Amino acid sequence: MNVKQLPHSKIDSPAFLLTQPDDLRLVPKGLERDKLVISVRKVNGKWRVLSRYGDEIWWLTGATTNTRQSETKIDFFMFPPSYRDLMKQVIYRYMRKGGSNRRRLAASSLNRNVREISYFIRHIQDLGITRLGDISPLVCNNYVHAMRSRKETGGKALTPAALYKRIKAVTDLHYLSQYTSDPIREHPWPDSSSHHLSGSKKGGRDKRDRKTPLIPDDIFVTLFQSAWKTVVEAPPLLDLRDEMRRRVGAKPDKRRNADALRDLGFEGAYGEFVEQVHDIRAACYVVIASLSGCRNHELAFLRANSCYSTTDDDSLEYWWMRSESTKTFEGATEWMIPDAAVTALRVLERWAAPYQDMLRGEIAAYQSADVNDIRVAEAQDHLDALFVGVNKATGNRVRTLSLNALNSDLKKFAKACGVDWNLASHQFRRKFANYAARSQFGDLRYLKAHFKHWSMEMTLGYALNDSQEMLLYLEIEDELDDLKEAVVSTWLDASEPLSGGYGTRLVDWRSRDENIGLFKNHAAMVASIARSTPIRSNGHAWCTADDNLCPGNDLEPTRCGDGCNSAVIGRPHTHVYHSLFHQLRQLESAEDIGPSGRARVAKDVSRCADVLAKLGCPIEDSQNG
Repeated sequence: MNVKQLPHSKIDSPAFLLTQPDDLRLVPKGLERDKLVISVRKVNGKWRVLSRYGDEIWWLTGATTNTRQSETKIDFFMFPPSYRDLMKQVIYRYMRKGGSNRRRLAASSLNRNVREISYFIRHIQDLGITRLGDISPLVCNNYVHAMRSRKETGGKALTPAALYKRIKAVTDLHYLSQYTSDPIREHPWPDSSSHHLSGSKKGGRDKRDRKTPLIPDDIFVTLFQSAWKTVVEAPPLLDLRDEMRRRVGAKPDKRRNADALRDLGFEGAYGEFVEQVHDIRAACYVVIASLSGCRNHELAFLRANSCYSTTDDDSLEYWWMRSESTKTFEGATEWMIPDAAVTALRVLERWAAPYQDMLRGEIAAYQSADVNDIRVAEAQDHLDALFVGVNKATGNRVRTLSLNALNSDLKKFAKACGVDWNLASHQFRRKFANYAARSQFGDLRYLKAHFKHWSMEMTLGYALNDSQEMLLYLEIEDELDDLKEAVVSTWLDASEPLSGGYGTRLVDWRSRDENIGLFKNHAAMVASIARSTPIRSNGHAWCTADDNLCPGNDLEPTRCGDGCNSAVIGRPHTHVYHSLFHQLRQLESAEDIGPSGRARVAKDVSRCADVLAKLGCPIEDSQNG
């Protein structure tokens, strides 16, 4: 970002931007308009102008630190020369007041939307249209047809969501052009809408139509265990790295590094060592993202010393991780994390230390030449960041990893783990919510220790720290709702055998047409029962009691199969009662348990046999199995 060479000056306060007009029709074209301030940065305690209207590139501020530099600017060279001045008028208004929905956009979103507008501008340029005022609804509709038939890389057509963005950009352009010297006179599609023309769903997608795929359990466990192994084994590897750097000194090169490693006892090749150290970063991301539920930009905002612990009245220790969130404009936010995430954070802090040394050196070099160099402020955005790397394309500068770079790392890590999955950073949040919900539901088979703190009631967990991200709790509850609805859907399937007192009553209830007729449809019936019924898994049944006092949940598990009014037992529990039946049969002949013990065993055997019979597993099959 070579903004240093631009003839920009300081201003007293960013509030100065508020005094500038929103409507450029009030500002004469020429020097007065070109002097308008587009963006500012604070450098060395003073506000400096970053971009002015007359610049051919407008640098944007306020982007998250994991945003690529190319996404933090508006480059007017993307537009045909004849449209550049007009596009400045359009985008100035866009930045000041927002598009057709009147909502101002963050830097990267503005960059993407402007690119969507540029596709349409190049389209009309190819048609020989040189003025926005000459655009008609017919031209706009032809553009829609062109985009529908357009093939992207790989020969695929635009998705409805991508098509919506292209069409919505034309709607925005029409709206914004009304504040320029050359407005589009007619609405692009007066009798339709961007949603209708694109075939996309209006009002966002339902939570059951999530685009984010849920990482399968077997793949997730493989990824996590591999990542955790890398984190645990990282300290000796980092010891080697640090000692190698100490021995080589200020002028390292590949040969000297390899010699130093060999002298230190590392048996592999230098390239292998570099790869192992590099993998620590991806492994730490997998562990921290899996156990915190943070979004990518929230992890990108992580700094050194970002975790701390508190102790409650019962001397239970809770760990918290501090960062920032821009998704819901929450700013400083905290997340509850288990010990394993703390370990990964501390390993990552040590891993990132040499990169932070490089970054401090870069900042010092800028300041020695000019303490007011705007590049100082940009570099300082990444000070003490943990998920950093070297960008060779920008002269080996250390910066926070971009989303694309991180996803590339994660895909390589997944491939090295031997899993066939298109891994991406945003998938960990959904998987976390799913695991946290299953922990509360009592149905978590893997990584239980890491999620035990999420088995508490959500309201209690949030009460521990009101700086936590509330939306994450809502997403966990969404996953919990999905789990409950999936279970209830099974209960209401007429082909599914059920046992337990509540299960037996459900079998009778679902067979009555008058009960089903109470609901709009089957989905509504499932949702209603799931919402109104407390459901949790205890491993051998689903318990629908309002509390945890049922002895069948812990002390006497076979009681769930003896007509307990709160228990539902289904085919997923067959193996439990199959095992219990055989173990209890072996105890029937035991002589050291006394008459009362044998009576108790006989009762439990009878309970298991009854459950197995109701689930369609005859007793003789169990005896032979």
